[in-house]
Amino acid sequence: MGELTPGLMLVHGNRAEQLRDVLVAWLRHEPLAPLEDEVVLVHSNGIAQWLRLALAQRDTGCGIAAGLDFLLPSRFLWQAYRAVLGAALVPERSPLDKAALVWRLMRLLPQLARQPVYAPLARFLADDPDMRKRFQLAERLADLFDQYQVYRADWLDAWARGRDELIDGRGRTGPLPPEQAWQPALWRTLVADVGDGAGPLGRAAVHEAFMAQAARQAPGARPAGVPRRILVFGISAMPGQALEALAALARWSQILMCVHNPCAHFWADIVPDRDMLRARYRRQARRPGMPEVLDEAAIHQHAHPLLAAWGKQGRDFIGMLDDVDDPSVREGYRPAFAALHRRIDAFDRLEGEALARATLLQQLQDDVCDLRPLSETRGLWPAVDPAADESLRFHVAHSPQREVEILHDRLLDAFDRDPTLRPRDVIVMVPDIEAYAPHVQAVFGLYEADDARAIPYALADRGQRRADPLVLALEQLLGLPGLRVGMSHVLEWLDVPALRARFGIREQDLPTLHAWIADSNIRWGLNAAQRADWGFQDPEGDGAALHTWRFGLRRMLLGYAVGPDAPAWHGIEPYGEPGGLDAALLGPLDALVGALERHWRVFSAPGTPAQWLQRFLELEADLFLAEDEQDDYTLKRFRESAQEWFEACDAAGLDEPMPADIPAEYCLAQFDQAALSQRFFAGAVTFATLMPMRAIPFRRVCLLGMQDGAYPRIRVPADFDLMAGRYRPGDRSRREDDRYLFLEALLSARDQLYMSWVGRSIQDNTPLPPSVLVAQLRDHLDAGWRLVAGAGGDG
Repeated sequence: MGELTPGLMLVHGNRAEQLRDVLVAWLRHEPLAPLEDEVVLVHSNGIAQWLRLALAQRDTGCGIAAGLDFLLPSRFLWQAYRAVLGAALVPERSPLDKAALVWRLMRLLPQLARQPVYAPLARFLADDPDMRKRFQLAERLADLFDQYQVYRADWLDAWARGRDELIDGRGRTGPLPPEQAWQPALWRTLVADVGDGAGPLGRAAVHEAFMAQAARQAPGARPAGVPRRILVFGISAMPGQALEALAALARWSQILMCVHNPCAHFWADIVPDRDMLRARYRRQARRPGMPEVLDEAAIHQHAHPLLAAWGKQGRDFIGMLDDVDDPSVREGYRPAFAALHRRIDAFDRLEGEALARATLLQQLQDDVCDLRPLSETRGLWPAVDPAADESLRFHVAHSPQREVEILHDRLLDAFDRDPTLRPRDVIVMVPDIEAYAPHVQAVFGLYEADDARAIPYALADRGQRRADPLVLALEQLLGLPGLRVGMSHVLEWLDVPALRARFGIREQDLPTLHAWIADSNIRWGLNAAQRADWGFQDPEGDGAALHTWRFGLRRMLLGYAVGPDAPAWHGIEPYGEPGGLDAALLGPLDALVGALERHWRVFSAPGTPAQWLQRFLELEADLFLAEDEQDDYTLKRFRESAQEWFEACDAAGLDEPMPADIPAEYCLAQFDQAALSQRFFAGAVTFATLMPMRAIPFRRVCLLGMQDGAYPRIRVPADFDLMAGRYRPGDRSRREDDRYLFLEALLSARDQLYMSWVGRSIQDNTPLPPSVLVAQLRDHLDAGWRLVAGAGGDG
C-alpha cells in the first residue's frame, strides 16, 4: 500500500467520458490497499450506476467495480464532522435537522402562538382541530430552517446573538422586515429548546467548529474515520459549506474532483450577478479577443447566448471552485497527470476531419465549449440539410400519450436503421415521471418480448409509494378512519400477495371471493358503527347495516348453515352459494373483516407517538406476511420508519395525542426517498425524471413534456422564505436548476437530442407554446444556421 499525497485536485472537462478516463487512469496509478474502499461522492443514482459500469469495463475501465462506497455529499460530510470533532460532540443525527425539527416544532407551535411576536403563525393555526395545519406549518418551517443552515449560516449566527438582521450576497447588513420578526425569535427558541449540549448545535455551528478544528490540527495527523482518498464525480452544484469542508479535508486526504465544465474558457462574467463572485483565483483564461472588462452591452459579441441564458447554476459552482483552486497546488499535481498522459483540463473540441463531418448537434456543443458568439457561428458552419442531419429533432403532439407513441415509432425506426444502436443507449427524461409512467406502460408495455415491435424499457425514479401495490395497500389501511372501505378497496387488498399470505388465501381463490362479495350485495362500510361515522344510521340496531361487510358475511354464513332455499332469519336473507370445499374461504374472509374492524376502532382514536408505534406494528403483523424478499424489505422498511418516527418524537419531547394521518404521512413518505442503490441502467431504454446532475452521456437523449408551464418547473416559495429574492452564488433554484439541466442534456447527447411537447390542443387543435428553453434553442438555431437550398422544415 503506497502513501497518497493529500490535497485537492480539480480536473475540468466538458465530456463525462474524458473525466471518467482521467479518474480510471489515476486509480490505476495510485491504487488503494486491497480491502480499502474507495469513497465516491455523487449526487444521483444515475451517475453512480454509470460510473460503476464504466469502472467495470475491461478495456476502458478497471475491469472490476468492487469496494466502491457511493455516498451523497451531505451524508459523507456529516460523517467527516463526527470523525474530526468526535462522536461525543457531534451526534449521529443533528437535533436541528429537518426530520427532527418537524416534531420539535409540532410541540412548540401551540405554546408560541400565544406570544404577540408569533401573531402571523397564530392566525394560520386558528381552527385546527385535526392538527393538519400545525403539521403542514411545522414541515414548511423545518425545511426553511434546514435551508438556512446550509445557505444562510451567517443569518442564523446573527439571530442567535440577538441581532435581527439580514446579510446580502455582498456582505451588506440590512434590517429584517418587521412582519418576519418571528423567524429570529423562533430560531432562538429552537436553539434554547435543544439545550446546552456538549457540542455545537445545528449544521452551521458544527461546520464552523469543524473548520476551526481542521485549522488547528496538524496536516499529517489524519483523524480516524477520514478516508485516505475521496473521489467527487458528476456534481455540478454544491453548497459553499460543502466545498469549504472538502478543502479542509484535503489537509489529510487526497481528493480528486472531476468537474463537468461546459466551456473551455473563462465564462463567469457572461451571466448576471457576476459582481457577487469573489473567487481568489481564476483557473481558466479568457477567450482570445475577449476584453478583460466585459461591458453589459457587448456580452452578445463575445459569448454564447445559450450558455449565458442557462448556465447560472454551473457558473456559480465553478466560481466557488475557483476560490479553493490554488494555482501553486495545481502546478504541484500537474506533472503527475502529465506522466499518465492526461490533462487536468480535459476539454474535447472538434478538429480536422471531425470538424468537417460534425452534425448540427456537435456543432452546437462545440460552440458552447469554445464560447463562440453567433457572429462566428454564422461564418463557421455550413448549411444544414434536415433530411441528412437528424441530430436535433422537435416533435409536436396533442397529448402525453401521443408523445410516447411518436417516440416509440421513432425509436423503432432508429433501431431498424442502425444495428449498433441498443436500447441502453437511449434515455428518455420527463419533468414528472409519475405523470408519464402510465403512458409509457400503455405504449411500451403493449407488446410481448418476442414481438418485433417490443422495445425493452425501464422506469427509474418512481417512488415506491405509487408503484408498489403493497405500499399502496399500507397507505389505505393506515387511513382506515377516513376510508369508506368499499368493495373495490378490499378486492384490491386481496390482490396483494403479502395480505393473502397472512390469511391463507390463494390467488386461484380470488374469482370465487369476487363473485360471493358481489352477489351478496356488499357495497361499503365495515359495519353499522362505521356507517354511523359517515352519517348513516342503522335502523335495525344490530350492528350490521345493509350492504356492509358484516351484513354480507352474515348472509354468506347463514346460507352455508341453512342452504340457499331457507327463509330469512331475523331479517337476514341467506346467500347459499358458499358450499362444499369452497366454503372454507369464509373463515379467512371473516378473519380479514374482523381484523379490519379491530384496527378501524383503534385507529379512530388519537394516540401518543408510543401508542401509534405499537398500533402500526400490530397492523403490519396482523394483515401482512412477506411472500418474497421484496415484500420482506418493504415491511421491514415500514417498521424501521415507524421506529425512527417514534425516536424523533421522543427526542423532541413530543408526547401529545394526534390523529393517525400525521404519523402515517411521515412513515409513508420514507418510501419516496431516493437512494443511490436504485436501479438505473437495466439494458433497456431508461425513462427517468429530469433531475439535476444527471449529465450521463447517451447516444440518444429524448426530452418529453417540454411544453410551456411544465418546464422549467415552477416552485412558488413560501411567503416567509427570506431567501426568495435575495440571491447569493450557490443558491439552489428550481428554475435555474432546470435551465442548467437542459444545457447538460444538450451536451450529454452524442447522436441525437430529441424534444417533444404538447403543442396542439386536443380539443380544438389550437397551437400551444413550447417551453421557453425550447423556444430559445429554436431561435438560436434560426439565427446561427441556414438550410441548404430547397430544404423545408421548421428547424
